[in-house]
Formats: sequence, C-alpha cells, structure tokens
Amino acid sequence: MSELHKFLFEGLPVRGMVVRLTDAWTEILKRRAQSSTGAYAPPVQALLGEMAAAGVLMQSNIKFDGALILQVFGDGPVKLTVVEVQSDLSLRATATVQGAVPDDAGLPAMLNVRGLGRCAVTLDPQGRQPGQQPYQGVVPLSDADGHSVQSLSQALQLYMRQSEQLETVLVLAADDKVAAGLLIQRLPIEGMGNLAGQQPAEAELYEAEMLEHYNRIATLASSLKREELLTLDVETILRRLFWEEKLQRFMPHAGETGPRFACTCSRERVGRMIQGLGEIEAREILAERGVIMVDCEFCGANYRFDAIDAAQLFTIPGAQPPSTSAIQ
Repeated sequence: MSELHKFLFEGLPVRGMVVRLTDAWTEILKRRAQSSTGAYAPPVQALLGEMAAAGVLMQSNIKFDGALILQVFGDGPVKLTVVEVQSDLSLRATATVQGAVPDDAGLPAMLNVRGLGRCAVTLDPQGRQPGQQPYQGVVPLSDADGHSVQSLSQALQLYMRQSEQLETVLVLAADDKVAAGLLIQRLPIEGMGNLAGQQPAEAELYEAEMLEHYNRIATLASSLKREELLTLDVETILRRLFWEEKLQRFMPHAGETGPRFACTCSRERVGRMIQGLGEIEAREILAERGVIMVDCEFCGANYRFDAIDAAQLFTIPGAQPPSTSAIQ
C-alpha cells in the first residue's frame, strides 16, 4: 500500500518526509500499458515515477487546498510529463512522447537537447473564482552556467530554493513497481521563538549552529542510494540514515488518507472541452468521423459523443447528454 511518512528532528529546524508509491504507481503504469500508445520506455517510466513521488512530497509539504501540478517539458523526444496531486493526496500522471527514447537516456537527452527544457510547478486552488489565475513557478533544466541539470531532483531543489527560499534535499527513484522519495528541508528560524531575547552575536552563532546541523542531516540524506530507496521499508531507511538523531514521528498517511491513484476526468469536463472547440469545428469532426471520441491521457477512459450528444451541448447551455458514460 502506498504510504507517506512525516517527521521532525527534535530541537532542530529541520523536517523530513518519505513517500513510497506502490499500488498507486503500478495502477498508473497498468493503465498506460493498456492504452493505444503502450507502455513507457524505461527512462520515461523512471522520470514520471520520480515526478509522482516528488509531487506527493511537495503537495504534503505546502498543504495546499487545491491541485499541485508538476510539469517537465522540453525539446527532446519527451515533449511533456505531467503529475497532478490533489490536497487529499490522490494523484494521476502522464507523459507525451514523440520519438524513440534509448534505454540509457538521461534527463538532458529526453527533455533538454537544445537547452529549452523547463520544470513548472502550478498551484491551482480549489474553487478558483472567475478571473483568478493559478500560481506558477518555472525553472530551467539548466544551471546558472547553462549546463543541463542531470536529474529531476536537481531541478526541484532549485525551484524550492527560489520559490520558498528554503534549502531542500530531494532523493528520488522509481522502477516498474515502486516510486519513492525522501525530502529533507531546513525550516526558517525566525518566527519559531528560537532567537527571542538573544543578542546579535548570539543569534548569529545560533544560526551557524543550526546550519551545521542541517548540513549534517542533508549529507546523510544525500547518501541514500537509489536501490535502498526502492527496496527498503521506511523504518529501515530512517534507522540507517538517522540512527543518531532524535526524530519526532507522525501518523503515516496510507489507504484512504494516503497517496492513491484517482483521475478527475469526467464526461462533463469533456463536454466543456468540446464546447470550447466551437459548434462549427464539432460539426466538421462529426461529418468526417461520425462521432467525437476523446481519450483521457491520464486514466485511459474513452468518451463518445454522437451527433445528438454534440447537438445538446450547443442547444442547452450547461446540459450534458445522458448517454454513455466513460468506457474504461
């Protein structure tokens, strides 16, 4: 069962999380394998799994009431990868691939061939009002010197540093059975009462001491190997890495409260999309094909609109045809 564990380092402004996606991740892969496009190439699968783990960690980290959408897009054979995580930790993921992806392809070869790759994090609030825009932060898949980053974790650590001004370590890994991640983050000292009543020199010394503690913990976290993250249970990982640290553990999120696959597609949403195309274009599609077929890229559901269904979309505002539901 997929699970998320949160913990604090007692007496230190440092927090951590570990996520292991098992059934949620294999469900995503199964649906993709059953689709017309077939299974992902191993490097694409690994990247999307890392994104799924990172998306759950980031959503849980900021406790955002709405959808966190993590996207990586670029100029290689992998055009777009998307992970969407809701505030209840339900998630879905997909990738658009145009071209062959070698089994040994890394992030630069997949998405940043000419340096145009980008990583975007979008926060779309629940019940967004008309005219209200989601927040979006974008970072390049290249460092300040123009060199391509080699991993998703590097890009996301840059995003966290720029958007939240918080030092963060991310260790991510995925295969065809597990997508997992470890997040360690340094919390701001101000506002926590740690510096109250201290002289400037004492505050500076305290800040340096806390930074030293964080650097030690970050180094331990960075030593976690891919194979360990994929094969070891959470208890073993935390014991091996932080056996000398005092951890305050919280109740794990699993089952109905934990990470799980769920798709937000619906016949109503597809109907609105067809309305957005316009009646003329919808009629042209019907004249050519006899039916409008829309497949959900996330879950594989198929939505079918015939001429009567489409006519209702444009004659009764907001109405949805009562015919077939999604075909899984």
